[in-house]
Amino acid sequence: MENLPIPVGMSKYVFHIDVNSAFLAWTAAYRVDVLGEKDDIRLIPSIVGGDQEKRHGIVLAKSTPAKKYGIKTGEPIVAAQRKCPGLVIVPPDYGLYVKSSRAFMNILKEYSDNVVQYSIDEAWVVFEGFEKLYGRGQMVNLAYELKDRIRDELGFTVNVGISTNFLLSKMAGDFSKPDKVHTLFPEEIEQKMWQLPVSDLFLAGRATVEKLHKVGIKTIGELAQADEGMIRSLLKKHGQTIQGFARGVDLEPGMISHEANKGYGNSMTAPVDVVTEEYAKHLLLSLSETVGTRLRADGVMIGVVSVHLTTFEFQRMNKQMQLDSPTNITEEIYGAACQVFDKLWDKKTPIRQLGVHTTKVQENAGRQYSIFDLEKSDKLEKLDKAVDKVREKYGEDAIFRASFLKGNVSHMSGGLNKERRSGVTLGIDIEGENVRDL
Repeated sequence: MENLPIPVGMSKYVFHIDVNSAFLAWTAAYRVDVLGEKDDIRLIPSIVGGDQEKRHGIVLAKSTPAKKYGIKTGEPIVAAQRKCPGLVIVPPDYGLYVKSSRAFMNILKEYSDNVVQYSIDEAWVVFEGFEKLYGRGQMVNLAYELKDRIRDELGFTVNVGISTNFLLSKMAGDFSKPDKVHTLFPEEIEQKMWQLPVSDLFLAGRATVEKLHKVGIKTIGELAQADEGMIRSLLKKHGQTIQGFARGVDLEPGMISHEANKGYGNSMTAPVDVVTEEYAKHLLLSLSETVGTRLRADGVMIGVVSVHLTTFEFQRMNKQMQLDSPTNITEEIYGAACQVFDKLWDKKTPIRQLGVHTTKVQENAGRQYSIFDLEKSDKLEKLDKAVDKVREKYGEDAIFRASFLKGNVSHMSGGLNKERRSGVTLGIDIEGENVRDL
């Protein structure tokens, strides 16, 4: 075990835990541990990627062997195949990712009552006032215990960063991977962080880095020590923010946690920036499905649908819509989410995180539709209930929407390949209002 220092006299520690190559790791763990496959895609050149027949089919996650071929996250699948002709391509399965994320978060919550989920595959765990329980000198040992437990019980590895605030623990967690524990305490900033390229700094995007390079700033340390007026003139308010990060200033509260979910909701950080309406609305449909399923399982309806998004520059936006009548029908939630999204997004700014949330929860709520809307809603409600029953009996992977066959986004509650499924395999054609065998 690496001999990592623990400063004396501190009463608060923050762990940042990040799953290593989450989408690929979760897929590999499922295939090996659940399906009993002998070949582990983590050990061969492989990627998780979208539909290679589509022009926007891209690499969402890559194995370490694939990385050695120069394959990069976000590049077209066809480009990755040129680099490695024998590349194994696995389609994304967001339903599996949601399950894996939930199991991951549940373990974290056993260690502290203050777990802040940042995305589907990373979170902070805050230890404050835990000295008597853990002991100040035991925090690094605790991080190793947590890391190893996740590996042994869930079948995938994580990195753990330890510090006294959110920003520094996240930076520490991004040091060398995989399956590592690192510290980055305030007195270690100059030695461990300042020598890193400025592109490694949290929130330092490509455009920001290019501007800094033009004025001769190449490292985080150079940014930290640069003239504040010059940085503010060059990068406006964002420059002041990231210069603070370079000096170890913590994240603002709004950068740390998800939007509060007072009703039923789901959100995800996309593996690559969302830049097309098609991709965004496939994600909205996936999110709406999981929300609708949970509403029906609890026997409730909602009256308000909101969409939350975070841009690639971490600007947070949200808008909501009051429904004419309460609902728990997936298609109606999705329709409202699309209407809200169309008003919220400028169709230009890349999106990093997208969420669908619902509020004004009601039990035994009655519908207020015209006779024509009521007939369609009844059909959709029966269809949703039929789908819920199939998934309850055969598993969440047993059924998915036919529309997901046309794009590079899987259903958030399913989406496995036909070859990998057992039990019932169905596709749903909402427009045709039927369920058909594939």
